[in-house]
Amino acid sequence: MNEFSRDGIVFRYPTNWSLEVDEATDGSWTVSLTSPATAFVLVSLRPDAREPADLADQTLQALKSDYQELDAENRVETIGGQMAIGHDIDFLTLDTAITCRTRCVESLGGPLLILTQVSEYDREQHDPVLRAIVASFQFETE
Repeated sequence: MNEFSRDGIVFRYPTNWSLEVDEATDGSWTVSLTSPATAFVLVSLRPDAREPADLADQTLQALKSDYQELDAENRVETIGGQMAIGHDIDFLTLDTAITCRTRCVESLGGPLLILTQVSEYDREQHDPVLRAIVASFQFETE
């Protein structure tokens, strides 16, 4: 397993997944993790967002603008000891069923978005990996 660590946020991911980091001048950054198949994880620190709930709603609205026929359910859970708010989302793209989960948590650097997505083609293989990546998150609190 590889480990990513930045701004008090730590998570682990498989060695055969690719990681890219995009940084912005406003202090925000985005990590894209891609599997060898269709699954991916997007982690985005958004200090410009007011709070995790707003970031979760903004993310859902952005997805709705691309996929008008999506189904979304509100979700609240604990990730790395922090309350996480977001949505479980299903939609179709090119006749392929997609499962997407968004969770937003408060971190030392500001609200953090964790988005996972997998298609029906490799859900059985990669959904447990996506869940393990999310379960590995740890957050410094001071």
